[in-house]
Amino acid sequence: MDEDLLLILKALSDASRLRIVGLLASRPKAVEELADGLNLSPGTVVHHLNKLREAGLVESQSRPPYKEYRLRLDRLHAIGKRLDEASQPGAESAAELPGPDGQPRPAFEAKVLRAFFIDGQLTAIPAQEKKRLVILRYLAETVFDPSVRYPEREVNQRLAAHHPDVASLRRYLIEWRFMRREAGIYELLPREDWPPA
Repeated sequence: MDEDLLLILKALSDASRLRIVGLLASRPKAVEELADGLNLSPGTVVHHLNKLREAGLVESQSRPPYKEYRLRLDRLHAIGKRLDEASQPGAESAAELPGPDGQPRPAFEAKVLRAFFIDGQLTAIPAQEKKRLVILRYLAETVFDPSVRYPEREVNQRLAAHHPDVASLRRYLIEWRFMRREAGIYELLPREDWPPA
């Protein structure tokens, strides 16, 4: 079982965190509201919310004067699907995803892509740098054409087809030198300038 799934299952293995997930299933709630419903201190609730956020199960949104937390139902559905796939015979020997040259990808890359992409949708941006680079390389290879210069609006549209946090993906693609930006125009850098695989 992959590390990402183990992190999620570990986050859900605590009774208080499971109760938080249950309370957030109906609608977003502030820390104080969760604390009252669980009979826990706000500090304890924040600790549990941080664990759930690290696992990609909740996200926060500022609604002054509070910060509200909501459940990532898409992430829960993806986890359910992955658990179902993991229970199928031969799940570990699933075919490798082909690389840009048509050859199978290295095992680690294929495993990361299977873990983070469900039906073409990126379920979360990996926190671990090594996994994030696999995701960024895949997006650079599959979303953008090396011969095309893109205005920011089109970059956003293309990335949004895979994940809603286009600002982070765009920033990572620039920071890790998969793309460059000049006067609001984006283009892929030559592959030799990309970080090593």
